[in-house]
Amino acid sequence: MACRISELVLDCRDPDGLAAFWCEVLGYVELSRDGDDIEIGPPEGFGGLQPTLVLSRTDEPKAGKLPLHLDVNATDRDQDAELERLLALGARPADVGQTGEESWVVLQDPEGNEFCLLRARLG
Repeated sequence: MACRISELVLDCRDPDGLAAFWCEVLGYVELSRDGDDIEIGPPEGFGGLQPTLVLSRTDEPKAGKLPLHLDVNATDRDQDAELERLLALGARPADVGQTGEESWVVLQDPEGNEFCLLRARLG
């Protein structure tokens, strides 16, 4: 039997703010709190096909680019419409050396963590 990813843990300065952002981006809800840490995930809860995100409070500053980033796909609109929505939620464009020919858009969440909006729409 193989493993699957059940949770992703992201260190952050503002778990409440980042939880609100990622809940809106992904259609997630708050599942639990443990001290300053907040776990968010799909409305059906932990253990399903989609991993949860644990936003773990830290006071240490972000040191450069994260070695792991998230890729997201729109589910009910095209990439341009989803990009507008993400920017309105607080995402910012990020320049990581892309050429402009990519089929994805590189963004940053409110704490500067890079993520990509891919072109394909998932159902």
